[in-house]
Order: sequence, then C-alpha cells, then structure tokens
Amino acid sequence: MLALVIAAPTSGAGKTTVAAGLMRALARRGLAVQGFKVGPDYIDPTYHQIATGRPARNLDGWLLPGDGWLESFHRAITGADVAVVEGVMGLFDGRTGEGDRASTAEVAKRLGAPVVLVLDAGKAARSLAATAFGFRHFDPALPFAGVVLNRIASDAHLAAVADPIKREAGVPLLGHLRREPALTLPERYLGLVPVPEDPALAGAVERAAAAVERGIDLDRLLRLAECAPPPPGPGYRSPYPPDEPATSRPAGRERVRIAVACDRAFSFYYQDNLDLLAAWGAEVAPFSPLTDAALPPDTAGIYLGGGFPELYAATLAANEPLRQALLAAHAAGVPIWAECGGLMYLTQGLTDADGRHHRMVGLLPGWARMDRRRLTLGYRTVRARAATPLTRPGDELPGHEFHWSTLEAGPSDGAPPPAWEIVDHVSTSHGHANRHECYATPNLLASYIHLHLACHPDLAPRFVDAAATKKKGAR
Repeated sequence: MLALVIAAPTSGAGKTTVAAGLMRALARRGLAVQGFKVGPDYIDPTYHQIATGRPARNLDGWLLPGDGWLESFHRAITGADVAVVEGVMGLFDGRTGEGDRASTAEVAKRLGAPVVLVLDAGKAARSLAATAFGFRHFDPALPFAGVVLNRIASDAHLAAVADPIKREAGVPLLGHLRREPALTLPERYLGLVPVPEDPALAGAVERAAAAVERGIDLDRLLRLAECAPPPPGPGYRSPYPPDEPATSRPAGRERVRIAVACDRAFSFYYQDNLDLLAAWGAEVAPFSPLTDAALPPDTAGIYLGGGFPELYAATLAANEPLRQALLAAHAAGVPIWAECGGLMYLTQGLTDADGRHHRMVGLLPGWARMDRRRLTLGYRTVRARAATPLTRPGDELPGHEFHWSTLEAGPSDGAPPPAWEIVDHVSTSHGHANRHECYATPNLLASYIHLHLACHPDLAPRFVDAAATKKKGAR
C-alpha cells in the first residue's frame, strides 16, 4: 500500500493546504486516494472528501484505544491506490508531553508510512535548517521522507531556505508552495470553515492541487510512499458485527431508521460512527433542523451531532415544527444522542456571541451561552452515571471536548441526571476531573463529550437496539 503522512512542527503551518492539495493532485491523475486525519478533527476531513471523493477517516490513538484505529485504516483503504494522512498539531504532539500516544508520529510509526514535514517559511530562512534537522533526528524510529516548504515569497527566498536544509541539515527537500493569498483557507474559532457551509471552498482545494502540481515532484513522492500497516493484534475485539461487511446488517436484524442532523449547522460526524450504525442495522437518514419541518418518516432514533448552531440560531429558532417534532419524539421514547452542538440545540435557548437570545428546542434545562474567553478543549475519560441508549452505569470511555460555549444550568428540580463523571482529563483549558457533565435519561444522552463509537464494541449495537425496540413498540 502506498501512503504518506503530512505533518508539521506546529498548527498553522499549512498541513491542510498541502494534504488536500496533494490528495486532489493525485486524484486528478486518476488514482483512488483515501484521506485520513490524525486526531479528533471534524473539519479538515471535509476538505479531504472534496479532494478525493471518498469519506475521510480519523486515526486517533486515544479515542480508538489499542488497535481500533488500525482497523479503521484497513477498512478505509479497500479499493484505494494511495493513502494520504494529515497530521494533527505538531508532529510529536499527542495526548500528553510524556510520549507519542495519539500523535502523528505514533500513527506514522505504526503504519510504516514516511513523513513529509511542512515548514512554514513565511518568516524564516536558514533557521529552518535547524528545525528540519531536529525533527529528522528527534526520533530515530520515525520514517522520515523530507520537507515541503510553504509560503515561499521569491526565488531568492527559496534559495535562502532550501540550500541550508539540503547542505547543512542533510534533509531532502521535496518541493515548495509559493506564498499566494488564494491558497489561504478561511478560518474561525474552531479551525477552518467546514466545506459543507460553503461549496465554493471546493475551488480552494483545486487551487491547492494546482500549487502542489507546480511546486512538488509527485512522481518522487509516489516513489517514496510506502506503508506496511500491521493488522489488529490477537485479542482485539472489533466493533463491527462478526463476519459482516460494514455495508450490510447482521443476519436477523431488521433495518431501523436513525435520523441524523446534517446541514450547515450540524456537520461534525466521524464517518466510522455512521458506518458502525449502518453495520448494526441502521438506515442513516439525513435531515436538516434548519429547513425540514418534520423528522424523516418512521424515525426510530435520532443523532444530533456537533457543528455551529450558534451561527444559525435564528433560523433554528424559527423552525417551530421541527422543534415540536423533536419534543414529541422524546416524549414518545425515541432514543436521542446529542453531542456538543446537538446538546446546545436541545437546551431552553442559546445566547450567541453578540448577546442575542434564541429559543431552542427546550428539551433540557438551562441555556447555552457563547463565551469566546472560555475555551474547553482536551481529551477526557468519562464514566457513565446513568443508563442511556448508548451507555450503562459505570462504563468508562475515552472522549474529547472542544467548545467555546458554556451551559448555564436551569432549575435542578426535575432536571435529568448527569450523563458523565469526568474521571480523568488532559486539557489546555477549562476542564476539571470529577465534575459531572450534562444530561442522561433512559432514551437520551446529551453531552459536550464527543465519542467515537469504535472505542467500545457495544456502543453502536446498543443504540441501534434501542431504536429497534422503539420501532417494535410503536407497532
């Protein structure tokens, strides 16, 4: 299998531009390209999918413990000619500073895939030779292909950066991208703007591909590309049904319809989560809380993912029929799973960054409030406090948080019990162990915690079974 890992010393160096441009350039050659993103990122994979025409996957050594992410990799590369893996943060940045778990380096080493290091040359020259030398030699076990220079201003600038890297650092130079405003991808407070919000961003991917074709020797990269990923080891329990492909349901299971919120406001989903639900018998039925007046017919379960409901709060508030449909579904016992943005949507209301108040569904007590001064970010270990459509009391699972909003709890009388106890956290911001988090009922899990269903083999079948039970009871 041909594979490359695109990494950088830090965030903001241009990994997504180079990775998406490379994916698109290879696809324009007629190759089947599979994109991957290291870490718990929902936005960058939308650029990969535009570039390749295939759903991108996440490889995360924390959210997918053991060999879970290896199985995801093996499943995704079926039918692909080459895999391109975009890293997260800096090359060696992982869950903590004590090792490379959940880092790009861990993924590259386990896959045996060479690393292409993207260096931002916008404000440097010879100093980047020291950076290249350090990253090349920091971990001798890391397969290292060479560097790509980003934001080169001129031929003179290229020589001032490239010559010391080749001559003094002894690191191969694989190509460069010029400094072009048209290559800058639009950003906001959670990272890049997701492609589903602006179809014109497909043009940015095409421009990145053209820049890669001009400045990088693709034939040389393909000669360097290699991958020898080991299969999951003995004792690994797959979250997929035994002896069943991911596109078919297990024998004896009736197909049940799970409505999934998919539009500009709600677009944060791991593709593997949707695949696992389908594998266990769900028909994934997209709907839009922005524009649809009703849930899909015969909905037996509801999945409200994350996204940017705060940017579309007025439109969400105006869709009274859909809000009433969600309230009625919950009252009827339909299982609901709401993550982050989905949680915000289910509250009494949302206060946006400009201080404007918008009524939301009203299923949960309290208001969600945007607070650009308070970022909550990091990996979590969570312990389930109550039975829900996904969890059983005492379940301990890996999760992740990333949000600028806070939940201002309403009256405690009659409020659902908390969903989780945070028992361990690694955070660069607010996030405290032993706090209780959000809400759970027998047919509802609403939380800021993002879960990857492949972290525990019982999660996906539990949710589908809950939906199937509801469907049978409705007959």
